[in-house]
Amino acid sequence: MCIDSYFIYWMPEILPKRSSRYSVVGHAFRRWALFQVSHGADHIRETRKQKLPEVPENLLKRRKQRAISKVKQLENAIKQRKTKRAKRLEIFKRAEQYVKEYRRQERDTIRLKRVARNKGNFYVPAEPKLAVVIRIRGVNGVSPKPRKVLQLLRLRQINNATFVKLNKATINMLRIAEPYITWGYPNLKTVREMVYKRGFGRLDDRRVPLSDNSVIEKRLGKLGIICIEDLIHELYTVGPNFKKANNFLWHFKLNTPRGGWRKKTNHYSEGGDFGNREDLINRLLRKMI
Repeated sequence: MCIDSYFIYWMPEILPKRSSRYSVVGHAFRRWALFQVSHGADHIRETRKQKLPEVPENLLKRRKQRAISKVKQLENAIKQRKTKRAKRLEIFKRAEQYVKEYRRQERDTIRLKRVARNKGNFYVPAEPKLAVVIRIRGVNGVSPKPRKVLQLLRLRQINNATFVKLNKATINMLRIAEPYITWGYPNLKTVREMVYKRGFGRLDDRRVPLSDNSVIEKRLGKLGIICIEDLIHELYTVGPNFKKANNFLWHFKLNTPRGGWRKKTNHYSEGGDFGNREDLINRLLRKMI
């Protein structure tokens, strides 16, 4: 029994009895008060028995889907982190392997030169497989055949440069367009500087900077070329995928050499600029990169 009902039950003994009329009124008041108290207690019990409003089913489904998607996102993030780490380690290993290969080639060359000198012979190096071609003249007065060769070499503007695999066909093409180009045999340092400093890739006929290995992997990953060092190695060694790797590269846009050209209308052997410079092309490219 609550305090209010206890007080109402004991109210008749506390209050003095006056007349029958007052007793009837007090009895009615007590009945009304008891009804109010009992009704309030029943209402409280009913509200306690009632359950909280249920959450809609679609909201529960959304919550479940969000929880599942969060778990999947975390799993994918962990997988991507692991794959990136493994790929980074593989790139480092490949770079170390390429450095060892280049140093071994240099040591072999030095050893062969020493052996030839000790025997009184001359060391004849292997014929170069790679050439870099630079356009030095414009289109005025160009006949159709050299113009077509320049288009095939992707040399459409002055100071454009490309890598070319040397064989009988390409050497004949270089001879046809020789008055408008200068070319030679680049070394490893020149190839690396050209790719790192002036290299752009071709993605969907767009010129994309080689700022991330993912650009190279997206286009040449199927060929085993996943980083810029793989690309440099494929170009310098003229590997089996040289054509696709070279076509992936946008033609190089170089600066005019410091100090300018000497005389474009004369051959290099005559004190001019066009023609084959052999290994001296590296000196020119240092001024243009």
